[in-house]
Amino acid sequence: MKYYPVCLDIKNRDCLVVGGGAVACRKVKTLLECGARVTVISPVFSEELETMDNKALTLVRRPYEAADVAGRFLVIGATNDETLNREISRDAETGNILCNIADVPDACNFILPAIVKRGDLLLAISTCGNSPAFAKHLRKNLEKTFGEEYTEFLRLMGAVRKKLLATQHAPEEHKPLFEALINAGLLEMVREKKTNDINRLLKDTVGDIVGDHCDYDTLMGCE
Repeated sequence: MKYYPVCLDIKNRDCLVVGGGAVACRKVKTLLECGARVTVISPVFSEELETMDNKALTLVRRPYEAADVAGRFLVIGATNDETLNREISRDAETGNILCNIADVPDACNFILPAIVKRGDLLLAISTCGNSPAFAKHLRKNLEKTFGEEYTEFLRLMGAVRKKLLATQHAPEEHKPLFEALINAGLLEMVREKKTNDINRLLKDTVGDIVGDHCDYDTLMGCE
């Protein structure tokens, strides 16, 4: 199987999770973190799901019905009943709805990669369903390589981008500026918390364009 890699905007989208155990709970958490409206259907829910406090989450305590997929943007089957999971897959496929069945790649029209998340940096690892265990192994290695400094670095780069967009500076001229910041070692400066070096680099690179208030503390406070 060859998959088409894509990142979905699911903010305020209506998503369904069928199942009430630990796997379902993990899927629900990720969906909620991405801003989805999530309905979970199951006769029984784990304590963690029962006590999850989120206005975008609805728990429905009953068995799954075919009509439950109607109108959903995305459906996830996370039960321990293979027959039921296959039924969910067929119902979603009939409605041309995005569907993932946990640990059953051939019943999915999309699969979920292992991910490493550092703020707005999202690294996705997939083996196209051949070895989830190896994808997990790679994820653990990448977690050691990509530390929390990437969160701060991307916040800073995003703040600089907003400053540039607020000027009359042509957007096509931004690329060499960002490349200059990266090539000058901005990430390493953030990692080592060299604020004075960061400020000098920002001033030398974009100071003439954005004017005052392009120092690290001001930019990080404007998010």
